[in-house]
Amino acid sequence: MHIVAHRGYSGKYPELSPEAFEKALQLPIHGVECDVQLTRDGQLVVNHDETLDRTSDRSGTIAQMDWEEVRKAKLSNGENIMSFAELLELIKPSNQHLYVETKQTFNYNPELEEQVLLGLRHAGLIEDPRVHLISFSHRAIRKMAHIAPWMDRFYLRREFERIINRPDLLLSKPTGLGLSLLRGKLQPQAIGAHGLPTYMWTVDSPEDMKWAWSNGVDILATNQPEVALHAINY
Repeated sequence: MHIVAHRGYSGKYPELSPEAFEKALQLPIHGVECDVQLTRDGQLVVNHDETLDRTSDRSGTIAQMDWEEVRKAKLSNGENIMSFAELLELIKPSNQHLYVETKQTFNYNPELEEQVLLGLRHAGLIEDPRVHLISFSHRAIRKMAHIAPWMDRFYLRREFERIINRPDLLLSKPTGLGLSLLRGKLQPQAIGAHGLPTYMWTVDSPEDMKWAWSNGVDILATNQPEVALHAINY
């Protein structure tokens, strides 16, 4: 089972900060996960929320701000919020993988996946097998399959799909499927469904990590990567 540091080593350092990624990349784990948002002027920002309010000293909706405004935001450890390009520079010299979640809303923006691909091309990682797309959006999965068919693509199932999509029908062609720990426990048969690898989030206790490993989870996203290393005896 591969261990992925969710939002970097976010259990110990500010989420999605340079420090969180640097510390995670020092561990003997499979890789790291990040979220990306698009600024008004088309720059990719490493941030989970649509706004800067929760994690920085500034407020505002990223999609309504230019990168020059966003880059001034300070995280709780005093570091600047990261651009996607800066994160790729950290990843390049490592041998670890990167799982990129494009944060699409109901107002789907195809430019988000396009800019991810442009960023990867600029960094020389355009066809690097260490880069994976993950998304809750079937449209994002279809878009990336069209513009970068070689890229690994994980569709993340939303919780409500357990009710409204009981047959687990797919509206795109992902190369892997994700599910939460809660859904995995409620529907263990969804692990490995369609013969595809399973990405599970966000698993932080040793007991749950061992459960995921024993139930065939392929990729484990956790805020506590060191705990995971000890729990499954890496």
